[in-house]
Amino acid sequence: MQKIIMIDDDKKLCDKLSEYFDGFQLSLSSFQTSKDGLDAIKESDFSVLILDGMLPDMDGFEVCKEVRKFSDIPIIFLTGRVEETDKILGLEYGADDYVTKPFSARELVARVKSQIRRIDVKGSSNKELESAGLTLNPGSYTASYMAKDIDLTATEFEILKFLFENKGETKSREEIMEGLYGDTWEAFDRSLDIAISRIRKKLKSACPDVEFIKTVRLKGYIFVDFN
Repeated sequence: MQKIIMIDDDKKLCDKLSEYFDGFQLSLSSFQTSKDGLDAIKESDFSVLILDGMLPDMDGFEVCKEVRKFSDIPIIFLTGRVEETDKILGLEYGADDYVTKPFSARELVARVKSQIRRIDVKGSSNKELESAGLTLNPGSYTASYMAKDIDLTATEFEILKFLFENKGETKSREEIMEGLYGDTWEAFDRSLDIAISRIRKKLKSACPDVEFIKTVRLKGYIFVDFN
């Protein structure tokens, strides 16, 4: 059974979701403060974090930033913040998905399972990918440039890997989303662009003289084939 952690000050909601998740072989542990939730993430191995955007002791966005300092656990925001700027901010801070309240419990389960499928590498090829000094290791979800580690979240790694495996080909946003998530992708439209922007910044920091990902205007993105 997959272990899911939820940080939300609404205990009644957490208890209801915990009972509902049990029916899908998902064990949900909930914490009502950011401190307790952060401590739990550091001490235990969870598959996905469901995070409220408004907590009593710390802003949800700040919690997201703290988590990203030590973990690449997939993060799904579950919040009443419905403004586009809030969604963009959450994704820029490192969240993988954003669900607004009120919400469907069944949809939330689908989003959680989608995140779990992405990080489940069973049966997938663990062969290292290398191009122009950039190396991706699918087995460990790690990336490096000239042996210098590049800190990527699981979502960022998956996007980079997809583009890498299709290098030299322009991929539209829809093709990238479908390639990663099949027909379960329902995240906020700008999430892919924001994730790729984060990937580019991290790549530029590690290798400022090489541009691996380029934007093809009105078409999508391409990973440059240096061969």
